Amino acid sequence: MQTTSDVLIIGGGIIGLAIAVELKLKQRQLQVTVLSRDFAQAASHAAAGMLAPHAEQIAPGPMLELCLASRWRYGEWVEKLAQLTGMETGYNPCGILSPVFEAPHGNALSISSNPWLARETIRHYQPGLGEDVIGGWWHPDDGQVDNRKLISALRQAAQSLGVRIQEGVTVQAIAQRHGQVTELLTDQGSFQADTYVLANGSWAKELLPLPVFPVKGQMMALRMPAGTHQPYPLQRVLFGPQTYLVPRRDGRLIVGATSERVDWEPHNTPQGIQTLLSRAIRLFPALADWAIEDFWWGFRPGTPDELPFLGYGPCDNLVLAIGHYRNGILLAPITAALISDLILDRNVPPSSKLLAPNVFSLPILPYCPAAL
Repeated sequence: MQTTSDVLIIGGGIIGLAIAVELKLKQRQLQVTVLSRDFAQAASHAAAGMLAPHAEQIAPGPMLELCLASRWRYGEWVEKLAQLTGMETGYNPCGILSPVFEAPHGNALSISSNPWLARETIRHYQPGLGEDVIGGWWHPDDGQVDNRKLISALRQAAQSLGVRIQEGVTVQAIAQRHGQVTELLTDQGSFQADTYVLANGSWAKELLPLPVFPVKGQMMALRMPAGTHQPYPLQRVLFGPQTYLVPRRDGRLIVGATSERVDWEPHNTPQGIQTLLSRAIRLFPALADWAIEDFWWGFRPGTPDELPFLGYGPCDNLVLAIGHYRNGILLAPITAALISDLILDRNVPPSSKLLAPNVFSLPILPYCPAAL
């Protein structure tokens, strides 16, 4: 079997689907195909859905500017998905509280653009914090989205726009000739297109010699107690040292996440779950008595400097959209906008460099925050 498209996207997670939707919205007659090995294994299913460039303490520079630009797009982006599908995404610009166990070093208090809350003040913001919390930061512009609802809405939007989603397809090789991709060889036959997009996260290295590797994250969910006519104990995200607590509006509390360089070692482990619980209880002791609902694991696509590859790959008709690590959910709107404009030959803003490590000699998508 041989299938031909205008654009062929390898990867059916949030990045691949977001690019597909954006392409179809900008050019409806475009034939777009998404090849997905296993929709259920996409890293976006295992995420917590935080939109947290400030809470993540991303260093000033192009990466932070990219994250901020994407976060500002989120409300409009999810509204567009809701109009296409009628599905809710759980978008909630609730702000994020970042409690700490140690006092900030140096001039951190004076240079931060977000307010510092002393020990007593932070307990007014969030009662029930652990005794070890000495203060924290308030990030009013950060927020969250329900990642599982979001990826389901994206998939529905893609299908409603006529994107062809081929599920259960494993790409085995990228055939190249004279600097051009000629076809993809898969376990379901060959696929051809004018333009190819590599957006398969941690699995990218199986197809190209790229410095992308899996970083395993274990997570769990608890059920917050609900009193009669009472709000849930947690109303906003707590982003503490090495742990975060993400409350959903339905009373589900996401606890994450470990960060493990264990290659492709699957499954939750007793050590991983113990680590999650001990860190979470130190941050918010009351949850020690809450019901455990679920636990799961996934692989984040890491890179040596934690920057993604966005731009042309080693072939003229191959575009890279990989290596988002912890920020795939956050960066989905801006990645989709930039990559789709690049493919459609639109006016991509000029810029100096960045977002691909120069040491690997890979070109990078021009990027200019001021033009977004």
